[in-house]
Amino acid sequence: MDDCTFCRLIHGDTARWVARGPVACAFAPLDPLAPGHTLVVPTAHHRDLFDTPPQTLSATMALVQRLAVTMRTALGAGGADILSANGPGSEQSVPHLHIHVVPRWRDDGLSTWPTDRSRRRTEGGEVARLAAALAGPRTPGCR
Repeated sequence: MDDCTFCRLIHGDTARWVARGPVACAFAPLDPLAPGHTLVVPTAHHRDLFDTPPQTLSATMALVQRLAVTMRTALGAGGADILSANGPGSEQSVPHLHIHVVPRWRDDGLSTWPTDRSRRRTEGGEVARLAAALAGPRTPGCR
């Protein structure tokens, strides 16, 4: 897609590459949260988690896991944050599935866990509704 920032990076070969594969690739963001912060994206354009075929998502997450493990060995990180916003209500900044893999160290001063709670309120029973929906016929939009 010509209007997608990540597609232009992938096809224009202008990114600072960490890994490149036929299904998923990884590159350094312009403004990293920590040394080694990396974005993992599917090579083909998929807007978000909801739009990505399961096999592509699987390959993308396999690269996320490989990268996180490598951050512990190559960078001495104590762990990694895996972050991804999906869909218009989630603050997704680029409409191409992307997963931030952020290496973490004890006392690094970074906090990526939300400190507030959602203002959204429902009538309750969310867990039962989710369980019933997952047990029933496939949800539209899921493959």
